Amino acid sequence: MTTATAPSPTSTAPTPRQVWKRARGLLIALLILVIAGITFAAVRSGTNYGHLDPRSPDPKGSRAAAELLEDRGVSVTVATTLDEATAAVGPDTTLLVTGPNLLTPSQQRRLHEATSASTGRTLLIAPGPAAVSRLAPGVRAEPHRPVSAIPPSCALPAARSAGTADMGGIRYTAPGSTATACYPSDGTPSLLVRKERGDGDTVLLGSPDFLHNERLDQQGNASLALQLLGSRAHLVWYLPSLTDPSATSDDGSPDGTDDGRTGEETPGDESDFLDLIPSGWLWGTLQLALAAVLAAIWRSRRLGPLVMEQLPVSIRASESAEGRAGLYRKANARDRAAASLRAAARTRIARLTGVTAREAHTSHVLLPAVAARTTTTDGELSILLFGPAPADDAALVLLADHLDALEREVRTS
Repeated sequence: MTTATAPSPTSTAPTPRQVWKRARGLLIALLILVIAGITFAAVRSGTNYGHLDPRSPDPKGSRAAAELLEDRGVSVTVATTLDEATAAVGPDTTLLVTGPNLLTPSQQRRLHEATSASTGRTLLIAPGPAAVSRLAPGVRAEPHRPVSAIPPSCALPAARSAGTADMGGIRYTAPGSTATACYPSDGTPSLLVRKERGDGDTVLLGSPDFLHNERLDQQGNASLALQLLGSRAHLVWYLPSLTDPSATSDDGSPDGTDDGRTGEETPGDESDFLDLIPSGWLWGTLQLALAAVLAAIWRSRRLGPLVMEQLPVSIRASESAEGRAGLYRKANARDRAAASLRAAARTRIARLTGVTAREAHTSHVLLPAVAARTTTTDGELSILLFGPAPADDAALVLLADHLDALEREVRTS
C-alpha cells in the first residue's frame, strides 16, 4: 500500500531576491542623498567669517591686524556675546566693539556700566547717534562723510606717530569736555578719545576701514591700529550678533529687562549629527517623502481634473498676512520669513535711495546708496539686508525691528 504525497502549496509571497530587485533603486537613491547631504554639510562647515572678524582673511576681515598684535605680545580673544565681553573688561584689557549699533538699548546700557567701572580702554567702531547717547554720554554723532586719507591734526601720540590714515565716516564732538579730537573730516573729528576714571578711556572711531585687511598696509593704518588696539596686554574683540541671548528677554521679546539673564544654551555647545546637515537637505528629504506618498495615491486612484472655483468671500490683506505668518511659524521657516522681510525692506528702501527695482536686491549697488543716507556701517547694513537666517523666533523679531528702524532712518534722512 502506497501513501500519496500531498502537493505543496504554491507560495505567492515575494522572495528576498524579488524584494531586493524592487527596493534597490529606492535604497540607492536614498544612499546617494545621504552621501550628498554629508558632503555638503562638510563643505559648508568650513570657516566663514564676516566683516571685521579677526579670524577672517577676506578683504573686509581683520586677520592681519590681529596677527600683528599677537606678534607684539598682545593676546586677542573673540567674544560673540555680551556676557563674554563684559566679563573680560579690566585695567589690562582693551575692549573693541565692532558693531555697537547692533546692540539693543538694554545691551548698550549694560556695556556702558561694565566699561565705565573699569580702567581699561573701550573702542567703539562707528556708533550712531542712538548708540553714542548710551555708550558715551555727552558725545554727539555728526552725519557720515566719505572715508579718505586724512592727517591727524591733533596731539594724540598714537595719531601723530601713525600720521595720515584712512578715516572719516561718522564724526564726533564732545562739547564742554577735554576729549582729544583727531582726523577731522570737513572740520569735525572722526576719532575722539575721552578720558574715563583712572587710566581708562573711550575711543570713538568713525569708520572701520583702516582695520580691514585690504587697507592695513596703506597710509599709517597699521601703525594706528597697533597703537589703539595694543595699548593693553589683552584685547577682547567683541562681534555683536542678532542671536545673542542677552538681546531678548526671558519671554522671547526683544529688548527686555536689564537683568542680564540669558538662555541655557551657550555658544560652543556640542551639536549632534543632525545639526551638521543643512536645513535645506532636511526639508528636501521631507518633500521627497511627501512626493512619494502623493505618487502612491495618484497611482491607486486617478484624480479628476482641477475645477476653478471663485472664493465665496473676500479675504482682507491683514488676515492673509497673519495666516501666512502662522504657516511660517508652524513650519519653522524662519529662513523664508527673514528672506521675505529683507526683500520687502530692500524694495522699499531702494525707492527711497533712487536705486532701480532691478538693482534693489544687488548688494554692491544697494549698500553704498543706503550707507550714504544713514550712519550705519557697510558691515552692519550687509548683515541686516543680506545676512543669514535668524536662529530662533526672537532673533527674527529683532531683525524685523532693525529693518523698520533702518527704513525710518532712510526715509527721514
